[in-house]
Parts: sequence; structure tokens; C-alpha cells
Amino acid sequence: MNKSRLNFIIDAVMLLGMMALVGTGYVRKYILLSGSAAKAAFGRKVDMLLLGIDRDGWAVIHLYLGYFLLFLLFWHIYLHWKQIVAIYRKWIPDRMVRWTITAVFVLLGLVLLLFPFFIKPVIL
Repeated sequence: MNKSRLNFIIDAVMLLGMMALVGTGYVRKYILLSGSAAKAAFGRKVDMLLLGIDRDGWAVIHLYLGYFLLFLLFWHIYLHWKQIVAIYRKWIPDRMVRWTITAVFVLLGLVLLLFPFFIKPVIL
């Protein structure tokens, strides 16, 4: 399979994956209501399922879709690496500025990815 065809397939699967990610988010937010929202809507606690899967099960699906999309994104970047580097060098000719921006970008990405493991929830 040539690189263009592979890239097209990855992009198409990423689009469908993003739609599925949004869809599972909608399921958790608007269809399978949280305990307090269900109590407000129905006057009592109710157990809700969609396609035989509860709210927590949809959260797991949502999480794994996110992992899958992150994997596809890295693959997509790998396929375009030469193009990315060329454009980056053209836009930011100063090597030190480029490395600084890259370091900040990578650090910010790691913070966004890992911040849930470094904060404590408030218990009410």
C-alpha cells in the first residue's frame, strides 16, 4: 500500500473515531444521566443502559477511543514528519527559538496528558 492511500485511510478512520468520541461524550452527558441529573429528571435514582452498557461502560469506551485516536494521530504525524519539519524550519528559522517552542509544546502536551494524576479531587 502506498503512503498516500495509507494516509487517506488513517485520516478517514480518525474522522470516524472523532465522531464516535463526540457521540460517546453525548451519551454520557445527555442520554445516560448522572445520578443527580437522573434524580432531578425522574424524581428517584434510576439505572440506565444504552445498548446494554451503563454510563461507566460508555466512559471506558470513550477513554479507549481517545487512546486509539492518539495512536492514529502519532501515526499521522510520523507519515508527515518530513513535511512538518520543513514547514517548521521555514516558519521559524532561528534554531534556538525552534527548540524552545518545541520544548514548551512537548511540556505542555505532557502536562495536559498527565495532570489528572497530579491533582486531588475535592470531596464534598
